[in-house]
Amino acid sequence: MTEVREKGYHHWEGQLQEKKWVFWPITRTGIKLAFERRRFKFLFACSFLPAISYAVGIYISERLEDFKFMARGAERTLQVNPAFFKSYLSLDLIFFMILLLMALGGAGLIADDFRHRAIQLYLARPITRNDYLIGKAGVVVFFVGLLTLLPAIILFVLKLLFSGSFRFFLDYPWLILSIILYSVLLMIFFTCYILLASSLSQNRNYVIAIIFAAYYLSEIARGIFYAIFRSPYSILLSIPGNLQQVAAGFFRVKPATAASWYLSFLAVVIFCLLSYFLIRRKLKAVEVIR
Repeated sequence: MTEVREKGYHHWEGQLQEKKWVFWPITRTGIKLAFERRRFKFLFACSFLPAISYAVGIYISERLEDFKFMARGAERTLQVNPAFFKSYLSLDLIFFMILLLMALGGAGLIADDFRHRAIQLYLARPITRNDYLIGKAGVVVFFVGLLTLLPAIILFVLKLLFSGSFRFFLDYPWLILSIILYSVLLMIFFTCYILLASSLSQNRNYVIAIIFAAYYLSEIARGIFYAIFRSPYSILLSIPGNLQQVAAGFFRVKPATAASWYLSFLAVVIFCLLSYFLIRRKLKAVEVIR
């Protein structure tokens, strides 16, 4: 006679193991999807042309005797100093390339999740809203860092190598710290800017329009305000203007206007904080059933 035993359900008595870097799969996937988009790889490669031209400028500045046809007046135009690095990191073309790359590869970071209702799936897993935001932010930080921090440090090293001494470092020992701090500021700002724009619509095309419209309309508003009031504080209305003012302060260069760069720095910080709270509020509105 065969004895049949009924096997009931046994509760799992183990303990969940918390993993670090839970946001990394989100970042890795975002970077991978960006490179899969059409024309992104080509634009990404082209975005390094300014850095290459600045590297050539450093080489020529150290070998002027080999470029006699450029020697006349070259000492003024090819001076490698803090203003040189400030010029690169606050270059309008660099800002434009960041916007262009993020419009193609970052516009849908949050917008696509809202559109496909994927945020509920993200937050239903053992990750928090901060984990989700850090994962998405990592995509923007990755690309902005590749266009700002990495080339600037390489340019600094090239200056030391081409000069064959550490005199440049001894003359400006604070410069490498300024490069790092300002590059980090750009990463934080553009992360907040892109993620805020991406959270405002479920349509990727609308997000792209918001990214470029807000950026260039701020510059137009600055021009109108200055034309009416002739005030140097009109710079506070401009996104690129504020970033360039802060760059002047970080690199100890005379600002473009009489307005203090501290005010521009404060404007950037306030924008980043407001962006964070607005994005968090949008995510809190998502109902998640665990």
